[in-house]
Amino acid sequence: MGNGRVIDTTEKSNTGLLSKLDRLAIPIENIANFLAGVAIFVLMFMGSAQVILRTVFNTPIAGYIDLVQLAMASMAFLGAAYCQRLNAHIRMELFVGSLKGRALWAFEIFSTLAALFIIAVLILYGWDHFVRSYESGDTTIDAEYIVWPSKLLVPVAFALWFFRLMIQLIGSINMFIDPDREPVGIAKILHVSEVASEEIKETFGDEITDKGGVQS
Repeated sequence: MGNGRVIDTTEKSNTGLLSKLDRLAIPIENIANFLAGVAIFVLMFMGSAQVILRTVFNTPIAGYIDLVQLAMASMAFLGAAYCQRLNAHIRMELFVGSLKGRALWAFEIFSTLAALFIIAVLILYGWDHFVRSYESGDTTIDAEYIVWPSKLLVPVAFALWFFRLMIQLIGSINMFIDPDREPVGIAKILHVSEVASEEIKETFGDEITDKGGVQS
C-alpha cells in the first residue's frame, strides 16, 4: 500500500484546453487547502486556549464543542481536491503498481469514473442538507451557532473535487489513447522507492541523496 504521491501538475504542458482547465483549478484548490490548514491551526490554538482557560481561570470558551463541530467540514473536505491533484489520497497499489501502459490507464479511467459517481451523489445530498439547514435556521445545540455555512462547505468542496476528477479523467483517457504522450492534468504515479526519495529530499534536502541515500 502507498499513496503514490507527489508530482504537481504545474509542470505539465502549457497547451490545450485540458492544460488551461488544470491551471484554472490549481489556485482554487490551493486556496481551499490553505483555508483547511488555517482552520486546523485556529482549532489547535483554541484547544490550547481552552485547556488553559478551563484549568487556570475556570472560564472555558463558550460554545467550544460547537465550534469544533462546525470546523470539521473545512478540515475534512476543503483539501480533498488538492490531495487528488497530488495523488495523495490513500490507494491500494499492490495491484495497480504492476500495471503498465494502456492497462494502467484503463484502470485509472475506471476508478475515476467510480469516484465521479460517488462524489456526484455526495454533492447532491450535501446540497440538500445545506438547503434544509438554511431554510429551517438550524443551529448547534449548545451555543446555537448557525449551521448552514458549515454544511455549505461540503457540496462546495466536493464540487472542486469533482472538477479535479473530471480533469484527471480526460487526462487518463488521453494517456490511454497514447501512453507515450506527456501527461497533462494528472499526477505522475511514482514507485515506492521514488516516493521515499522525494520525501527524503523534502525533509533533508538534496545532499542526503547525493551521499548515497535512497535513489529513485
